[in-house]
Amino acid sequence: MIELIESYYAYWMCFLLLTVGLYGMLFKENLLKKVIGLSIFQASIILFFIIVAFKDGSTVPIYDASFSERGPLGYINPLPHALMLTAIVVGVATVGVALALLLRIHKAFGTIDESTLWKDLRK
Repeated sequence: MIELIESYYAYWMCFLLLTVGLYGMLFKENLLKKVIGLSIFQASIILFFIIVAFKDGSTVPIYDASFSERGPLGYINPLPHALMLTAIVVGVATVGVALALLLRIHKAFGTIDESTLWKDLRK
């Protein structure tokens, strides 16, 4: 059992981050804490894709004579890394818009607590 945990350590840490982010989004009442949970959740998904795309002992797909005997197994696939760069940019934009909305909500209602907001909106 210990060998299983040690061999997939990065995946377990990624799952732990995903769980923390999901907990923050679902069970916190403060909207700022929900945005922080969203950011942690996004980071864990990006980390997962980077972990999956990693190959030990491989290099970037630029021709190198020392890797020619291994063939395609000597190179990593750059596509997941490029997609995750795009995901990072989209995640930063999402968090920026969410924080701007939180500022407007706080200015309009005086609070960012979800239950208080729901009570104010029902009146």
